[in-house]
Amino acid sequence: MNPLVTALEGSLIVSCQAYPGEAMRDPRTMAQVASAVQTGGASAVRAQGLEDIRAVKAAVDVPVIGIWKDGAEGVFITPTLEHCLAVIEAGADILAVDGTLRPRPDGRSLAETVAGVREVFDGPLMADCDSAESALAAAELGVEIIGTTLAGYTGAREKTDGPDLELLAELAGTLPATSVLVAEGRVHSPAQAAAAKSTGAFAVVVGTAITHPSTITTWFRDAVAGA
Repeated sequence: MNPLVTALEGSLIVSCQAYPGEAMRDPRTMAQVASAVQTGGASAVRAQGLEDIRAVKAAVDVPVIGIWKDGAEGVFITPTLEHCLAVIEAGADILAVDGTLRPRPDGRSLAETVAGVREVFDGPLMADCDSAESALAAAELGVEIIGTTLAGYTGAREKTDGPDLELLAELAGTLPATSVLVAEGRVHSPAQAAAAKSTGAFAVVVGTAITHPSTITTWFRDAVAGA
């Protein structure tokens, strides 16, 4: 197992992203957020977009998991081999890609994309999956990190309130030893993060609940308004 992956065991990974049009949508801001979560104990940081990846890489000492979101429908998380190569060039230590079985914009399969990446990159890969089927398919390709990132967002599984613990439990007992299972998606509280770890996750990714103040504010606003 790659040492970068081994070091993530039992840890918290933080996703530092801002959506288009938001006040925090700035590489310098995301780099500061990344530095702050490293201080808080994050073992790695997930960054979106080439400029953010470069800025975050310069700001932290922990591994950077790089993605490039391009589009809003279908496969848009590092969707093509071209996107993958650009994320690697930007400095990502770990490359994350859409790990679902859906068609990709460039016509390549996930297997072809992984093969193309392996020709130039010896770092770990992370597959953002949506089901047990896609997760096992990615693991069979040798992808080192299998994430539940897209569970509930593609129609392959019903969207759960909180992390998809049922999927985590299923995958915890079926993934090959060459891949590790990372919980990601709707982990909104420390209790949910602990539940994901207890269910079998090798590591847990938290994004919105730590790094997205606009959404966090709506949670509190709605709670106060409804009280």
